[in-house]
Amino acid sequence: MTKEEFKAYQEKYAAKIDDIRQEAHDLHQSVNQTYGDELPYGFHLDMVAEGVSNFGHLVCACEDDVVPLFFGSYYHDSIEDARLTYNDVMQRARRWMTEEQALMATEIVYALTNDKGRTRAERAGEKYYKGIRETPYAPFVKLCDRLANVTYSCLCSEDLSANSRMREVYKQEMPHFLHAIQTGEKDENGHHLPPDDKRFLVPFEVLVGLAEILIDEYEREETLQQWG
Repeated sequence: MTKEEFKAYQEKYAAKIDDIRQEAHDLHQSVNQTYGDELPYGFHLDMVAEGVSNFGHLVCACEDDVVPLFFGSYYHDSIEDARLTYNDVMQRARRWMTEEQALMATEIVYALTNDKGRTRAERAGEKYYKGIRETPYAPFVKLCDRLANVTYSCLCSEDLSANSRMREVYKQEMPHFLHAIQTGEKDENGHHLPPDDKRFLVPFEVLVGLAEILIDEYEREETLQQWG
């Protein structure tokens, strides 16, 4: 899908997408969830959706998948943080989509819901990443989530010491994270080949955005080759 086509579909369904956005904002507000420096959690949801808006054309297979993609971005933390169940999410999705679309959207949300765990590593273990790899669009939405968190933590937060610390955390995690969300075969250099189904693609353009934030310019090209 071209960028122009994706933007046209986004405009076509703008009213639905805006309703989804507002209800997701209200949901997280209802449980008093904030983000970063005490911002409304909707700030983060909007950043994830911005990633979908900017790069969704690279993965979107057809018009019917546009609204599920945006729903997944706005509701990706709704089970984990806002006390919804899988069925709650499905019921909400049905209000704006067909049954097939609603199932796709809900599966994205479910795949991005962390497991129980005492540590960051336990909450995002192999079972978690396996679910992401097996769910259409989940790798992409998770990548947009990571881009949003990296952007805020490293560039937007007023806590400079925390910015530096989280920059190193994300930088160290990135090779494992990218390996964990990608599916498909590898070439002779160990780099992932593009999947046959573009809905599972991890777009290189998003990796460039992450590298520009996390990696010094003189290291960037080599790092991107390693990430690929």
